[in-house]
Amino acid sequence: MANLNGKVAVVSGGTGGIGAAICLKLAESGAKVATNYRNEEKARKWQAEAKEKGFDIQVYQADVSDYDACADMLKQVENDLGPVDILVNNAGITKDGTFRKMTKDAWDAVMKINLDSLFNMTKPVIEGMTSRGWGRIINISSINGQKGQIGQTNYTASKAGMHGFTMSLAQEVARKGVTVNTVSPGYIATDMVMAVPEEIREKIIAQIPVGRLGTPGEIAALVDFLASDDGGFATGADFSINGGQHMM
Repeated sequence: MANLNGKVAVVSGGTGGIGAAICLKLAESGAKVATNYRNEEKARKWQAEAKEKGFDIQVYQADVSDYDACADMLKQVENDLGPVDILVNNAGITKDGTFRKMTKDAWDAVMKINLDSLFNMTKPVIEGMTSRGWGRIINISSINGQKGQIGQTNYTASKAGMHGFTMSLAQEVARKGVTVNTVSPGYIATDMVMAVPEEIREKIIAQIPVGRLGTPGEIAALVDFLASDDGGFATGADFSINGGQHMM
């Protein structure tokens, strides 16, 4: 477990699946953690469940595709918790379909949430990180951003674009004490994946050399390391965590 005592961490899309595990892990390591939501009822329920486990996660309404909404949320986080030290860009959606059948709306929606959100969430905090000489930005991409996937030209393009963002920004801020990395999970046992029919899940697992799905906690543990002082020599990297399904 990392020592993040006194650090302020913001995780976008943190009320479910991988994002929720990241929030809890960073809080366990001592960080003051905040996340955004679009569905207040779901977010408040999750917040209460986290509190029962001993974690006080702050939740704020914000649409990550809206720059002004992100800037306002991050300003409120800084007022409530302090300057943001750790940013995990985790929010993402899918709107799958073959390219020939894909609508412009489906393309735009995925790009706005998955890729535009990196600018919207990172821009308001990067100046503070560089001026203080310490910061961690961790972008949650996907195995499909590395290898492509039929029916996901929009999603794959957005997730591949995340690592381009990572590499360029990492070079700009490395000497300022700020690291920027990408984490690319494979198939993880989230509610969404577990809702897939069992026979399809078994076909997916058959393609994974370690013979199982990953867990949200395993992704969170990698993020926890990258967010720590111990992770300070890693920057501009894309960390594959997919059970060997795609090796680079």
